[in-house]
Amino acid sequence: MGWATIADMHSYRRHPLLVPALLCALVLLAARPMQAMGEGDGDGIGSLGGGSGSAISAQVVQLYEDAALATQQYEAGRQEAEVRRARAERAEALLAGERREIAVLHDDLGRIARAQYRTGGGLPAAAQLILADDPDALMRGQHILAQTNLALAGSVGRSRRAEARFAADEAKAKAAWHALEQRNTELAAVRGTIERKLEEARGELQGQADASAAAGSCRGAVRLQQPATKFTQPWVAPVQTYRLSASFGSGGDRWANRHTGQDFAVPIGTPVRAVGAGRVVSVSCGGAFGIEIVIQHPGGYYTQYAHLAAVAVDQGERVDTGQWIGQSGTTGNSTGPHLHFEVRVTPQMGSAVDPVPWLAARGVPLG
Repeated sequence: MGWATIADMHSYRRHPLLVPALLCALVLLAARPMQAMGEGDGDGIGSLGGGSGSAISAQVVQLYEDAALATQQYEAGRQEAEVRRARAERAEALLAGERREIAVLHDDLGRIARAQYRTGGGLPAAAQLILADDPDALMRGQHILAQTNLALAGSVGRSRRAEARFAADEAKAKAAWHALEQRNTELAAVRGTIERKLEEARGELQGQADASAAAGSCRGAVRLQQPATKFTQPWVAPVQTYRLSASFGSGGDRWANRHTGQDFAVPIGTPVRAVGAGRVVSVSCGGAFGIEIVIQHPGGYYTQYAHLAAVAVDQGERVDTGQWIGQSGTTGNSTGPHLHFEVRVTPQMGSAVDPVPWLAARGVPLG
């Protein structure tokens, strides 16, 4: 999975860009196993075998956030390096312009001096005036020569000062680039470590989910630490960051008739949200939908969330808009990680309506 996707998982939690402190914390994170949040036996990622369902679910969520934070800092460092490079390039361009101006002045001075030599030789200026056919033209030439000499001297002085400033700035820029590149290299290594741990954790989470789905018996709710965000709108998308895949009514070999929902392509372990407030009417495992949840909403509609890797609610529980109710997976009749989302007029399969216009009518356009 790409880092941009991981970075978006917790974009609603804003962290200050405390780069040095964060880097130290992330390096420590990479060097030791993650401790689980919430329920479970607290086994770390380094010893995933034997970790409880709650522990591994919480670890996946935490690793998504750690990955997002590492990516945020990496991008901040990369952008800072680009700004420094752009400044240095502008300074170099200005200095190159100064050098071109001085070269033109040198050419002008040489041309005038050669003309003076041809017309007056090495005679003193007074003798040249006496012998000149056109003293006024000679005086103008002498004036131009003097002015050019003065301009050249001034330009050379400016150029030397600019060269000195540029050399000092260039040394500072190189030192800054080196520090930025070193920091970004360290952050990239931390990101790589987090990604490896995340892949391992997601693999175990899906393994536990597959075992539950095969047995037709759910493991029970895992209590994830809910985000602090409070939604002001009554409806939201079922996942925060996604790519739309199979749509409502589309055909395919995996369905007996037509696709009955909208699929959201997301990685295993992505937090799944209740699209609106309601009550959990069923939590089930096994069958074509694998691990699934159905929620009843006011107004007579039901929403289904299928192919999950874990559930975070129990049957009969009331949920709020945006509350994490589970984690995406690929259980049941699924060819890859995604969330299957349905809107129904009854709790049972066979009463689905197209969820895309249904959500759009409630202020949640998908795209």
